[in-house]
Amino acid sequence: MSENEKKIDFLAIGDVVVDMFIRLKEAHIHSRPDESSPELCLRFGDKIPYENVYMVPAVGNSPNASVAAARLGLNSALVTHLGDDEQGKDCLKSLKNDKVITDYITTEKEKTTNCHYVLWYDIDRTILIKHTKFEYKFPELGEASWVYLSSLAENSIEYHEEILKYLEKYPNTKLAFQPGTFQIKFGTDKLKDIYKRTEVFFCNVEEAEIIANKEIKDKNPSNILELSKDIQALGPKIVVISDGPAGAYLYLDGELWHIPLYPDIAAPLERTGAGDAFSSTFTAALALGLSPIEAFTWGPINSMSVVQEVGAQKGLLSREKLEEYLYKAPTSYKPRKVD
Repeated sequence: MSENEKKIDFLAIGDVVVDMFIRLKEAHIHSRPDESSPELCLRFGDKIPYENVYMVPAVGNSPNASVAAARLGLNSALVTHLGDDEQGKDCLKSLKNDKVITDYITTEKEKTTNCHYVLWYDIDRTILIKHTKFEYKFPELGEASWVYLSSLAENSIEYHEEILKYLEKYPNTKLAFQPGTFQIKFGTDKLKDIYKRTEVFFCNVEEAEIIANKEIKDKNPSNILELSKDIQALGPKIVVISDGPAGAYLYLDGELWHIPLYPDIAAPLERTGAGDAFSSTFTAALALGLSPIEAFTWGPINSMSVVQEVGAQKGLLSREKLEEYLYKAPTSYKPRKVD
């Protein structure tokens, strides 16, 4: 049986990227008086030493999700576009090594594969991004159990309409939506039919404020609940909002649940891909037949593992290893309903 004849359990849609990690030695973090995001600072007009450079192919929100799902045992495929260059070939090779179905990946001539530069300082990163404007066209393919939609470039509005037509053709296919930078910038009105079709929605607190057009003064559960309700009103049945070191929240059937981070097995190396690992693992768990509350316990484990390695994919776990961590979890690691 060829790859494109297999039933797809998990179909990820979104841009693929090559990440170039630059490990910085001489930098500092400047806290801003307005309490907005701090700034990474380097000496202007100088030569700045760095420690190492690492190239990590075939990453990006959706490619990361496709790899996470494949390692958890699902029949996972990726719909994306590549440039006709060596970096594109590296991406294909990497995805195939992880047993991701690549039949629906389009290589465009005279285009370059997306390449992002990751300025890695301490355990966090600042990413310089640029998306190639590919000629997006949705491929012909059969029914998938789940579609996982995430980051696409700023010229992708019409492409979202093609994705919706596919979802209309297969009404039993469930949609997970983790919007990327440009999808958030489009606003909820332009993507209103995507929101209405969504089964499970993922974002962090700061993104939720933008999407809901509501600024909260602090991240207490009451405010998270209001953000969750606002996003659910757009259409998603399940809303998951992550809050960095404070863990994550799940809004389901009128109830808000919280789960802490899974305890680190060692000090984190760097945090790229932690959010993707959480949301894709949650979705993969649903595709494997787990309940949303059970899936909620899976996501943080893969996030913990990913931050132990460089890049968004090396630390992604097999189902066997993930369930081993879950079995060994401390009693404090469990979902709790927020009163």
